[in-house]
This record gives sequence, C-alpha cells and structure tokens, in this order.
Amino acid sequence: MAGSPLPLLFLDVDGPLIPFGATRQQLPDGYPTFGEPGPNPLLSRLDPSLGPRLRALPCELVWATTWMSDANEYVAPRLGLPELPLVDWPDPPLDEGTRGLHWKTPGLAQCADGRPFAWVDDEITDVDRTWVEAYHPGQSLLHRVEAWQGLTGADFTTLETWLRRNSP
Repeated sequence: MAGSPLPLLFLDVDGPLIPFGATRQQLPDGYPTFGEPGPNPLLSRLDPSLGPRLRALPCELVWATTWMSDANEYVAPRLGLPELPLVDWPDPPLDEGTRGLHWKTPGLAQCADGRPFAWVDDEITDVDRTWVEAYHPGQSLLHRVEAWQGLTGADFTTLETWLRRNSP
C-alpha cells in the first residue's frame, strides 16, 4: 500500500457495513433496507449514508474482506465509494501460531508495512491487539464493531479522532 502518507483504514464488509445477527429484542422491526438486494439479499442492508462518512475520514480506505473484488463491484457503488484497493490475502493465510489470533491480523500488519492503520471488523479481539502492538512498528487502532449494529456514529467518532491524531 505505497503512496498516500495518510493512515490506512482496513474495512471489513460483513458486520461493519452489512449488519447481521440482531435478536428480536435488539431490532424488533428487523433491519432497515435501502434499495433492491441485487445478487446478495444482504446488500439491501447497506446504508448509503455510510459512504460520505467514510470518504470524509482522513485516511486511505482499503477493503479487508473476503468479498475481495466483489466489494468494489457490489458494495462500493451502493455507498458511492470509488474502487478501493484490496488486501491481497496470503494463500494460505499467514500462520503466526498465536492461539486466538484472527487469520487477517498478520496479513493486515504486513500490508500496512509500518504505516499507521485502523482496522474495522466485528471479529477483533485483545489477542489481535496484543499481536499488532508487538509486531507492527507503526500506530494502530483495531476497532471492533458490533455485527448486529454495523458502524455507528460513536464508531465514526472514534475512527475520526484516531485518524486525525495519526495523519500528517
């Protein structure tokens, strides 16, 4: 990810951008929908207001999702985002031998190559944070999003604050 001096923001799709898994108590009326579902019924849960909020952040947006190029084909247009770079996951994923480490974590640190980065995902744990602190020389924010809610205003506040502190 050479180029921009801005921090990287690695974005997962399922959970942060496409919420899922809410109970009836959490969302008695179900999820709001935005347009037709298209090839994946969950695409209708993509809130188009997230796109301008993501674009306004002082960072370089990068897809960090198993959607791979489908994120640019199906997700980005619904959010009004340009085509974004993708994390090129190692095949097989890097195995760092740390119990509980998310399979994405070593690949994201490798992709960041020392640059400051934030990672938004619904599966981040303290194991990932500890590993990144030990092995990534730059600043990092591993921000866990509740999958049933997706990105919220509070999440954007956290991201914007951290990104502004770590931007040139």
